[in-house]
Amino acid sequence: MPLSTQFERQKYLNIETFRKSGEGVRTPVWFAQEGETLYIVTLADSGKVKRIRNNRRVNIAVCKMNGKLTGAWISAQAREITDPEIVTKVDRMLDKKYGMMKKLFDNQRAQKSAKDILLEIRFGD
Repeated sequence: MPLSTQFERQKYLNIETFRKSGEGVRTPVWFAQEGETLYIVTLADSGKVKRIRNNRRVNIAVCKMNGKLTGAWISAQAREITDPEIVTKVDRMLDKKYGMMKKLFDNQRAQKSAKDILLEIRFGD
């Protein structure tokens, strides 16, 4: 059974990124899934983006909104995606999945002129 099946119909993903010291930092996030690939939209200047630029290795697990794990950790790789077609496609996927909550979230970020970035997560080392 593919690793991706545990993420289907789930709302939250806990992503663990790693500091230069090796210390893990866990963050619950929204995500979109397409086959074996997961996508996260986050602030471009966030700590997790800085850590991923330094070390693409991440751990991911299904979780509750507060970050409490409901699934096992899986090793994965993350990278930034800048292709505008993929960015638009993922934005639509997130709109469909999170509905009004995403619209409110988008409005808040727009008011702050926050810059987002798309992260792609693929399973395996």
